[in-house]
Parts: sequence; C-alpha cells; structure tokens
Amino acid sequence: MAFFTRRGLLSLLAVPAARLFAQKQQGMASRGVKPAPRGKPSGLPFHARFSDIAAQAGLQRPVVAGHADRADYINEVMSCGAAFFDYDNDGWLDILLLTGSRFGDPPADASNRLYRNNRDGTFTDVTEKAGLFRTGYWYGVTAGDFDNDGFEDLFLTGWPQNALYHNNGDGTFTDITRTAGLLNARPRFGSGCAFVDYDRDGKLDLFVSNYVDFDPKAIPRAGGPGSCDYYGVPVNCGPRGLPYGYHSLYRNNGDGSFTDVTAASGIGKADGGFGLTVVAADFDNDGWPDIYVACDSTPSLLFLNNRDGTFTEQGLERGVALSEDGMEQAGMGLGVGDFRLDGSLHIVKTHFREDTPVLYVNNGKGNFRDETIRSGLAVETRFVCWGVGVSDLDNDGNPDILWATGNIYPEVEKKLPQIPHKTPRVIFRNLGKGRFEELIAEAGPGIEASHSSRGVAFGDFDNDGDVDVLIVNQNEPPSLLRNDLAGGAHWLKVKVTGVKSNRSAIGARVTVRYGGQVQTQEVLSQSSYLSVSDKRLHFGLGAATVADIEIRWPLGPVERFEQVPADHLIHVTEGSGITRRERLGPRKEPAG
Repeated sequence: MAFFTRRGLLSLLAVPAARLFAQKQQGMASRGVKPAPRGKPSGLPFHARFSDIAAQAGLQRPVVAGHADRADYINEVMSCGAAFFDYDNDGWLDILLLTGSRFGDPPADASNRLYRNNRDGTFTDVTEKAGLFRTGYWYGVTAGDFDNDGFEDLFLTGWPQNALYHNNGDGTFTDITRTAGLLNARPRFGSGCAFVDYDRDGKLDLFVSNYVDFDPKAIPRAGGPGSCDYYGVPVNCGPRGLPYGYHSLYRNNGDGSFTDVTAASGIGKADGGFGLTVVAADFDNDGWPDIYVACDSTPSLLFLNNRDGTFTEQGLERGVALSEDGMEQAGMGLGVGDFRLDGSLHIVKTHFREDTPVLYVNNGKGNFRDETIRSGLAVETRFVCWGVGVSDLDNDGNPDILWATGNIYPEVEKKLPQIPHKTPRVIFRNLGKGRFEELIAEAGPGIEASHSSRGVAFGDFDNDGDVDVLIVNQNEPPSLLRNDLAGGAHWLKVKVTGVKSNRSAIGARVTVRYGGQVQTQEVLSQSSYLSVSDKRLHFGLGAATVADIEIRWPLGPVERFEQVPADHLIHVTEGSGITRRERLGPRKEPAG
C-alpha cells in the first residue's frame, strides 16, 4: 500500500496546475514567501570559526562563469561543483575545482584544476601533469574507484559532453569516456552524477542527471530579442520554458565499460524534470541504495531500489518532491545526514530567493515530513542557495548545516541594489531536539564574506580533527575556509575500504554511539551542489572520549567495534577490522 503524507496528497492535486504555470513562465521557481519570525538567540557559544585562506594556500585561479557583469545563457550561470578527494592515496585531501566558460571570448586557460595537497596548508597545481587540463562548460563531479584498483577515478558532467577519467595510480589520469561507452550520442547538459553499486555486485555503477535540453541557437540571448526578464531586467532564459533533461543509469560491466540500463532499470519511466544534484544512499533502510535527484522548478525525484535491478520513482508518495504546501521549488543542493540523531538519513534541500530551504525528516522507512518551519530554517529567505552539507562543524555531537549563496543574474544588482549578486554563507547550528539557529558573523569572516557561490565540499584538508569547507565562487578564485576550532570537544573519523564491496566503500553505512547518542552517516559519492566531500566520515563526539562503531558494508555484512578512543582517524578494511589508527592534529603521530 502506498504511503501518503499530507504533502503527498496535496502534491497529486497541485502538480497539474504547477506544471501548467511552469510552462507559461521562465526562470526558477519561488513561492515568494516571507521569512518566519526569529526566536530569541540561544546565547550558546559557537566554537568553530572560519577564515578564507585560499590565496595563501595557492588556490588563486578564478572559476569562469560567463562575464562578471552579465550572463548570456543559463549554462553560464549554473556553474559547478568541486571535490575533496585523495587522488594519490597519501592520506591528505587534494582538490579538484571545475570551471565554466563564456560565449564569445572563452578564456584559453579556463580549465578544470587539480591541486595536490602539500601537507603544510598549501596546494600545488598539477593539472597539466595529471592530464586533466580541459576547458569548456563543466558542472558536476563524482569520485570513486570504479575498477577497484585502489585509486579514485573521476566522472565529470558538462555541456555538451561528459568525461570519465581513469586514475592511473601514478599521479596521472586518462580520458576513457569513449571506450567506456559513456560518450553522449547528442549534446546533453549533464549536471548531477553519482557512483553507486545499485545491484550490489561489488562494482560501481553510474547515475547521471541532466538539467535542460540546451541549444543556444534556439534560446534567446540575454538582452536580445525575446530575452527573458527578472523584475524588469533582461536576463538569460530558463529553466522554465526550456525542454526537460532526462536522466540515465549505466551498469558497470567489470571490464572498464558501462551499459546504458536507463530503460531496463525503470529510471527512464520518470518524467525527467530539471535535474541537478544527485545523492545515492539508503533512505528506506533496507540495505539497498536509492537515488534522490534535486530538481529545479520541477518535482524532485526519489528512485527507490526494488532490489532486482529496477527502481520505482516515489518522490511524491514519500514526501520529498514538493514543498509542504504542494508547490515546486528550485531544488539546487542536497545535504544528507542524521541531524536528529535517530539513526536515519534526513535531507536538507536548497532553493531560490524568496523561498525557504526545506528540511525533510525521515521516519526511518523512507517516508518524509517537512519540518522546515518547526526546525527554525524558515527564518532565512533572502538568498539564492546552492551547495549545502550536514556536518558537525563544532564537534559538539550535533551535526550542523552550512550552505553557500549567490544570485544567478549579475545584471540585476545595478538596477535593484536590494537584490545583490554576491551574498554571504549561512550556518544553522544544531541546538538539539530538531531545532536550529542561524549564524553568519558569529562563525567568522569566511562565513560573513559575500560571493556568488555554487559548489561546496566538506573535509579536513589539514588533518587537524575538524571540518573545513571548500567553496566555488563565480568569476573569482574559490574560498578555502579553514576551521579554527576551540572548546576542546572530541571527534572520530572513520575511513572504510571495501574488499568484496566496492573498494571505495560507497554506500557503506557507519553508525557511531557516543555519550548516550547515536548518529548514522553513509559514504556518498556526490552531495552538496554537484560536489564530492571527504569520504572519511567525521563524527563530533562532544564530551565523549570513546565510541562504539557499527559498519554495514555495501554488500550487507555488519562489523562492530566497541570502546574506540576518540580523536583518531580509524581505518577499517572490510573483513579485517580496524587496520590502522592515526592521531591527527598538532600532535599527529602514528597510534595503534
């Protein structure tokens, strides 16, 4: 029997009208809501403080996204994600930054960039040496060891083509898109992507979402004849008014190639919509990975795994397609985590300005309810919001929420200064019991600084036991927000490596019990906005000095470890238990 939330019932009535409205309009969906009243500040100290050290770290090249004062087409403004990943297996996070371009005068050096971590707070640009120099319009990234050789490979989405890069294990990558069977037969606007072992055969498959059917010859240029407008200002058109993108699933053949199983798997049955960020995770707790797609101005999609190689799309029935009042929203980014400390994966989704983000709470069986207003997130509606993460920024044991913001129309601010193009980042610190409190200036200059940002990646780049943040800024260098954490709270990191399961252990579920609380995380291959975060799962423990760990591997087996000491990075290999312990931070030294 299908489960219907209040939103689900409303959705069935609202969708025809909403879709008709979408066909008549252009731009991104917004409900035009006012912010909810703010409660009294808690007065609690927030011990995380973020400073942007990108320049001194060597991240000085801008991410191109149209012109600084205008954007001709929608493929210029959507921009791209980034990745924190360890491409050379030295235990330190490296950085991949994607880029866009612009029509008319594309910069010859506007390439995707790979930066190697020098282990001293700085990075070296190794793009050309690694074989990754490539200009064009790039959007999403997923990282995973698709051939189980021990090194993380990269899949990038773009327009008009995507790219699969094999990690050769010697610091270089090879483009194998064509031989892998992943070259588009016609131009497509790839956006979200995720490696996922959907059939649990130990090999990573690939899901790709697509945004719009983009043809610059068929779309009015901003400011030209037939141009669209925003509050009377000529701007680029879309996504509404443009043809949908449709999404694809590719099965890993185990020989370096993939087979398109979109039709056979049931993915092709869904009305595509304007797909953006993808998260593959087990939302209904049945041990099999599901796929959630944030869609811009169309209902978001939840593909539930039928455990037989097929999926059924149930976003409306499960309560994650629309807002609580049954309206489409401009789904951009996805944060997934256990911010209620109940052992389930909940969802935060970001949207356009004059709308709230949405916080979906999972009942543990893959049915969700909208807790946006009750959680306190509805106090913020000023910004266009993008990359988002659920991460314990102050190590107090309660995962917080951070997202980046930035407008999509650089032309508007000159006429309407009340709609700035560059806006600050936002933190909602977790107060416990499902309540959050907004922080901006209190979290440091890196949060308060204004940029037009997109992708966000979370990870401990300096290995000091807290979570740092990498942010893509349009037509500027990125921000690298170092977390300078005080307060003395404890933490634990868990790095899992598959053996029978896929080597990256994507889909592994780690549950940690500490100080009478429980928190669950999964190893994800994409989240935020088209980005990849540190696969070493980070758990703030608050005052707890030990924790119990349970790992459910992607193929199903469970391993448990008791009384694990805090303030360590724990390496766990499937079937072999804890194989290494590292004490990170200023006292970094081998342990155990």
